[in-house]
Amino acid sequence: MIILDMLVSIAAVGTICWLLFNLAVFALPFFVGVNAGTWAYGTGAGWLGAGLVGLLAAGLTLAVAQGLLMLVRPLWARMLIALVFVAPAGLAGFHATLGIVKLTMPSETWQFVFAIIGAIAVGVTAFLRLAGWVAADQTDRNLAGA
Repeated sequence: MIILDMLVSIAAVGTICWLLFNLAVFALPFFVGVNAGTWAYGTGAGWLGAGLVGLLAAGLTLAVAQGLLMLVRPLWARMLIALVFVAPAGLAGFHATLGIVKLTMPSETWQFVFAIIGAIAVGVTAFLRLAGWVAADQTDRNLAGA
């Protein structure tokens, strides 16, 4: 039974890490959506209205970012847009990794070290996904221009 518990725990941590890496790009839209929904609920919109406002704000944030990545030409401006998305993803990666290693590691120093490594890994993953969006857009433009 103990072996089964360990295997299930490893599978759970692996699933959480997989979700974190796949959803890291959406940390900023999620944050914006939650804050907009919370604001709407505080103004009396109710649960349904707050949910709709949050979904609209999150979708609009993602659409605006993708639109800017498609329209902006200078590389430095694209890097700034990517940094706006990568910073919350790195912060989410830091806290997610810290939460996982706190369960398994007694040393606070090593917890912090692994949390920083996790933040870097999640930030790089988010950046590469954003770079994939830009590369796909450039390919579409090159095909349309040919």
